[in-house]
Amino acid sequence: MKAENENFFDRVYEVARLIPEGRVTSYGAIAKYLGAARSARMVGWAMNGAGKFDDIPAHRVVNKVGLLTGKHHFDGTNLMQQLLENEGIKVVDNQIVHFEKHFWDPFKELGVGED
Repeated sequence: MKAENENFFDRVYEVARLIPEGRVTSYGAIAKYLGAARSARMVGWAMNGAGKFDDIPAHRVVNKVGLLTGKHHFDGTNLMQQLLENEGIKVVDNQIVHFEKHFWDPFKELGVGED
Protein backbone atom coordinates (compact mmCIF):
# COMPACT_ATOMS: atom_id res chain seq x y z
CA MET A 1 0.00 0.00 0.00
CA LYS A 2 2.85 2.40 0.79
CA ALA A 3 4.31 2.15 -2.73
CA GLU A 4 0.84 2.71 -4.17
CA ASN A 5 0.41 5.87 -2.08
CA GLU A 6 3.87 7.10 -3.07
CA ASN A 7 2.99 6.64 -6.75
CA PHE A 8 -0.28 8.53 -6.25
CA PHE A 9 1.53 11.29 -4.36
CA ASP A 10 4.05 11.60 -7.22
CA ARG A 11 1.18 11.99 -9.68
CA VAL A 12 -0.42 14.64 -7.44
CA TYR A 13 2.89 16.51 -7.34
CA GLU A 14 3.21 16.36 -11.14
CA VAL A 15 -0.18 18.07 -11.51
CA ALA A 16 0.48 20.59 -8.73
CA ARG A 17 3.73 21.65 -10.40
CA LEU A 18 1.70 22.70 -13.45
CA ILE A 19 -0.61 25.13 -11.63
CA PRO A 20 0.33 28.56 -12.99
CA GLU A 21 1.20 31.51 -10.81
CA GLY A 22 -1.92 33.49 -9.88
CA ARG A 23 -4.20 30.46 -10.23
CA VAL A 24 -5.48 27.86 -7.75
CA THR A 25 -7.07 24.45 -7.90
CA SER A 26 -8.74 22.15 -5.40
CA TYR A 27 -7.84 18.83 -3.86
CA GLY A 28 -10.90 17.32 -5.50
CA ALA A 29 -10.07 18.67 -8.96
CA ILE A 30 -6.65 17.05 -8.82
CA ALA A 31 -8.14 13.77 -7.55
CA LYS A 32 -10.76 13.77 -10.30
CA TYR A 33 -8.14 14.51 -12.96
CA LEU A 34 -6.08 11.56 -11.73
CA GLY A 35 -9.09 9.25 -12.05
CA ALA A 36 -9.63 9.02 -8.30
CA ALA A 37 -12.57 11.38 -7.81
CA ARG A 38 -13.22 10.25 -4.24
CA SER A 39 -9.62 10.75 -3.16
CA ALA A 40 -9.54 14.48 -2.41
CA ARG A 41 -8.41 13.68 1.12
CA MET A 42 -5.46 11.67 -0.24
CA VAL A 43 -4.50 14.67 -2.39
CA GLY A 44 -4.58 16.69 0.83
CA TRP A 45 -2.24 14.20 2.49
CA ALA A 46 0.08 14.45 -0.50
CA MET A 47 0.08 18.23 -0.28
CA ASN A 48 0.89 18.01 3.45
CA GLY A 49 4.18 16.39 2.45
CA ALA A 50 4.88 18.75 -0.44
CA GLY A 51 6.86 21.10 1.78
CA LYS A 52 9.97 18.99 1.33
CA PHE A 53 10.00 19.94 -2.37
CA ASP A 54 10.85 23.49 -3.40
CA ASP A 55 9.18 23.16 -6.79
CA ILE A 56 5.66 22.24 -5.66
CA PRO A 57 3.38 25.27 -5.21
CA ALA A 58 1.28 23.68 -2.47
CA HIS A 59 -0.17 27.08 -1.57
CA ARG A 60 -2.13 26.96 -4.86
CA VAL A 61 -4.19 23.94 -3.76
CA VAL A 62 -7.25 24.74 -1.64
CA ASN A 63 -10.58 23.16 -0.82
CA LYS A 64 -13.53 23.03 -3.23
CA VAL A 65 -14.90 26.45 -2.25
CA GLY A 66 -11.57 28.26 -2.04
CA LEU A 67 -10.86 27.98 1.66
CA LEU A 68 -7.23 27.82 2.78
CA THR A 69 -7.79 24.61 4.72
CA GLY A 70 -4.12 23.59 4.45
CA LYS A 71 -2.67 26.80 5.83
CA HIS A 72 -1.62 25.21 9.12
CA HIS A 73 0.94 23.11 7.19
CA PHE A 74 2.91 26.22 6.21
CA ASP A 75 5.52 27.88 8.38
CA GLY A 76 4.12 31.02 9.96
CA THR A 77 0.52 31.87 10.61
CA ASN A 78 -0.31 33.46 7.26
CA LEU A 79 2.36 32.17 4.88
CA MET A 80 -0.12 30.43 2.56
CA GLN A 81 -2.20 33.60 2.31
CA GLN A 82 0.90 35.75 1.79
CA LEU A 83 2.14 33.51 -1.03
CA LEU A 84 -1.25 33.71 -2.77
CA GLU A 85 -1.48 37.46 -2.30
CA ASN A 86 2.04 37.84 -3.74
CA GLU A 87 0.59 36.24 -6.88
CA GLY A 88 -2.33 38.68 -7.02
CA ILE A 89 -4.96 36.51 -5.36
CA LYS A 90 -6.97 38.31 -2.69
CA VAL A 91 -7.83 36.35 0.45
CA VAL A 92 -10.34 37.45 3.10
CA ASP A 93 -11.05 35.35 6.21
CA ASN A 94 -9.09 32.39 4.75
CA GLN A 95 -11.31 32.47 1.62
CA ILE A 96 -10.10 33.25 -1.89
CA VAL A 97 -12.05 36.22 -3.26
CA HIS A 98 -13.53 35.47 -6.70
CA PHE A 99 -12.42 31.84 -6.42
CA GLU A 100 -14.05 30.90 -9.74
CA LYS A 101 -11.97 33.55 -11.55
CA HIS A 102 -8.71 32.09 -10.22
CA PHE A 103 -9.73 28.42 -10.45
CA TRP A 104 -7.48 26.25 -12.62
CA ASP A 105 -9.22 23.06 -13.77
CA PRO A 106 -6.72 20.33 -14.72
CA PHE A 107 -9.25 18.73 -17.10
CA LYS A 108 -9.69 21.95 -19.07
CA GLU A 109 -6.04 22.97 -18.94
CA LEU A 110 -4.31 19.62 -19.38
CA GLY A 111 -6.89 17.58 -21.27
CA VAL A 112 -8.56 14.32 -20.42
CA GLY A 113 -6.82 11.00 -20.09
CA GLU A 114 -3.51 12.03 -18.60
CA ASP A 115 -1.92 9.09 -16.80
